[in-house]
Amino acid sequence: MKFKALILSMLLLLSAVAMLPAKAAEAAEAVEAQSAAEDNVNVPEIIFGHIGDSYEWHITDIGETKVAIHLPVILHSSKTGWHVFSSARLEEAEYEGFHIDPESGKIVDSEGERPFDISITKNVLSLMISAALLLLVVLLTARWYRRHDALNEAPTGIAAYIEPLVMLVHGIAKDSIGPDYRRYSPYLCMAFFFILFNNFLGIIPFFPGGANLTGNIAITMVLALCTFLAVNLFGNKHYYKEIFLPDVPGFLKPIMPIIEVFSAIMKPMSLTIRLFANMMAGHILILSMVCIIFIMAKYGGVLFGSMSVVSVLFGVFCDMLECLVAFIQAYVFTMLSAIYIGLSRQRPEHE
Repeated sequence: MKFKALILSMLLLLSAVAMLPAKAAEAAEAVEAQSAAEDNVNVPEIIFGHIGDSYEWHITDIGETKVAIHLPVILHSSKTGWHVFSSARLEEAEYEGFHIDPESGKIVDSEGERPFDISITKNVLSLMISAALLLLVVLLTARWYRRHDALNEAPTGIAAYIEPLVMLVHGIAKDSIGPDYRRYSPYLCMAFFFILFNNFLGIIPFFPGGANLTGNIAITMVLALCTFLAVNLFGNKHYYKEIFLPDVPGFLKPIMPIIEVFSAIMKPMSLTIRLFANMMAGHILILSMVCIIFIMAKYGGVLFGSMSVVSVLFGVFCDMLECLVAFIQAYVFTMLSAIYIGLSRQRPEHE
């Protein structure tokens, strides 16, 4: 087990070092695409083009040929009904009365109005891939336990890596929720592994990684909403009594319910923003370090060479730090969710 842990740590370290050249190549492709139109490097455009959603999944450029996965566009217009076509149709011109708005990056019609859009975008495809990967890992782990005696045999293969993480979440739930923690452990495990998988996939700069899924506030909001529902749908009567009929002096009774309701609403908002901001900031930081290399290219060889070394060193450090942050954010989200659920399951001291 110690040898496997050492091998895994080395692989993570090597992957962090290998990620920076791939990100540099990606940034170089974006800079090269800009150079035909302008002399300066547009750093915001490169960064937000990487962390934003899109209707295609750009993989690489081979010479002048762009290699990308063109995703299906599914729209409904109140005027013309349903439309289903490939996003490749929108690359050069308007198609069926629709085009991509250069400012928002969203599809609009000829009048500038947005249709009902349920297209398979880059983030949606990444969500499907991560869900399939998570399902595969869970099924492979479950198969090992069906075929072996877990009480008398140490786990091997993928189960050896998944069991400590499951036990970690299991311990968080037990310490934070109390006697009925088993009821909520499946949700907490799902949230932990879903965030962890997507965090690491977002760090990998090549397909099927590279999508900024947990850096998308819509995704983190849905996860936080699940915690909000788990807290408020299954809270006991003591939890609601403390909100609406708190044991406080009379002059505070009209004020405390307002404060408690506001506090209940702010909890999922804090979960949403914490995960979203930390993961998006990591992507921005790494890409900014890479862009420094191309910004300094026009200031002479000495400055370009010295800043390139600094950018590479800091970029590798940021990549390694991002791997750590990927785990920490999954852990923090799970721990806070368990604490919030535990607070809704507390009982009066006299019971």
